Amino acid sequence: MLPKDPILLLGVINLKLRDYYSSFEALCDDMDVDGAQIKEILAKADYHYNPETNQFG
Repeated sequence: MLPKDPILLLGVINLKLRDYYSSFEALCDDMDVDGAQIKEILAKADYHYNPETNQFG
């Protein structure tokens, strides 16, 4: 289960992207999570996915 707090979610997602997944889509598929919902939560805190760096920032 992923945290609902945007800052905690950001840390967890970026750690997983950095250490385990080559893309956000791969993370969502493997973890069976809704990528749109994650992006929406992080966008509210002004964090957006950058595929070039494979991180939210």
